[in-house]
Amino acid sequence: MDIDAKSKLQYEELKQGVRRMLVTITDKPSQKLDIIDTIQHLGVAYHFKKEIDDALQIIYHNDCNQVQTDDDLYTTAVRFRLLREHGFNVRGETFIKFKDEKGKFKESLINDVKGILELYEAAHFQLHGENILEEALSFAVFHLKLKETTVDYPLSTQIANALKRPFHKSLPRWWTDLNVATNFPFARDRMVECYLWILGVYFEPQYSIARTFMTKVISLTSILDDIYDAYGTKEELELLTEAIQRWDNKCINQLPDYMKLKSHRFQFAIEAMKQQCQAYYVEFKWLHENYMPTLDEYLSVALVTSCYQLLTIVSFVGMEDSITKETFIWAFNDPKILRALTNICRLMDDVVSHQFEQERGHVPSAVECYMKQYGASKQEAYDELYKQIKNAWKDINEGFLKPRQVPISALNRILNLTRVLDLFYKDHDGSTNVGDSIKASITTLLIDPISV
Repeated sequence: MDIDAKSKLQYEELKQGVRRMLVTITDKPSQKLDIIDTIQHLGVAYHFKKEIDDALQIIYHNDCNQVQTDDDLYTTAVRFRLLREHGFNVRGETFIKFKDEKGKFKESLINDVKGILELYEAAHFQLHGENILEEALSFAVFHLKLKETTVDYPLSTQIANALKRPFHKSLPRWWTDLNVATNFPFARDRMVECYLWILGVYFEPQYSIARTFMTKVISLTSILDDIYDAYGTKEELELLTEAIQRWDNKCINQLPDYMKLKSHRFQFAIEAMKQQCQAYYVEFKWLHENYMPTLDEYLSVALVTSCYQLLTIVSFVGMEDSITKETFIWAFNDPKILRALTNICRLMDDVVSHQFEQERGHVPSAVECYMKQYGASKQEAYDELYKQIKNAWKDINEGFLKPRQVPISALNRILNLTRVLDLFYKDHDGSTNVGDSIKASITTLLIDPISV
């Protein structure tokens, strides 16, 4: 959006003022924690990336050289969360000082509601084996539920929102020619929902072209999913799958030289789409042959049909030059953090859509595969799959720790894609059946003006 010269000047003055707050030297570096936290919650941290990284580096260095015994629960939790979020391998043992001689979190913390709320938020950055953060989460959830109805607004609303979706799982602030309704009456027409999905992946202004490209891809993939899942015949799907595998790349030779330099990005995206459709076809055959795969066999295909490997690759296409060919190769080699993302997507989708999908006739889900393989009840299957989802989040947290194999901007796409899942699949399949929660998110973010 264009702004006039006066507004632009005010805008730059405000940015410089914030920048000064971040770079000013203080006796206690942790005093900048609230500033950094506020900037991130306002969704403008991308303006101050270097200043925030430098400030957190100083805070981390300060932590490593002296024990912060005098900090309260709120400050300790905010510091832990911000440092862990930015890849610093701070130790969960920093919270030991808040335990009593019996190894329990101190009863004296109960009335520090803001501190407990921040402890809750920090605990969502736990890694595998961090039992103290598991205990912290249980302690915080128990007491926040008790306090939710007894504290005043706005803290009561903050608690309610946090219990529903913690910051770590929340989105950052953020087709007409196809005539979907006429030409694909069997398919879900979800253009606005798809745009909301992609807006959660990257909201920053420099990614506007990437958002447009990725929205088109996810919309087309949704149509392909419905063709394979609910409409195409065996013969038709064989032809479609073969046609996609033969993807004609001759048009790349017609591109200008500056575009050819990045043509490898499109090649990776094309290969990912080929894998996507091949996996769709395997699931189609399973359904029509009444085949029940083992859980591992199912996941080998279903993690691909979750679309999230494809969407991760596609999300890199429109990004800056720091996303190199090596980044795409890394993503194609099934790194742990990307496998965690696809697991979360597939398992959340399977659990929330399980009943509906089986009633209409659908390929077996992870729920059926687990029940059949282990002789488990439906609830036992749900419990196990939710446990796997929880562990996958720990893998994602671990993937952000330094040193990193790929740029942080690439990892952020994976994190944001995971956050979108929590919005769309937390309680129901918000992609197939758009409910009030998704509609409210669209209205709040894209339609209603921001109150000031």
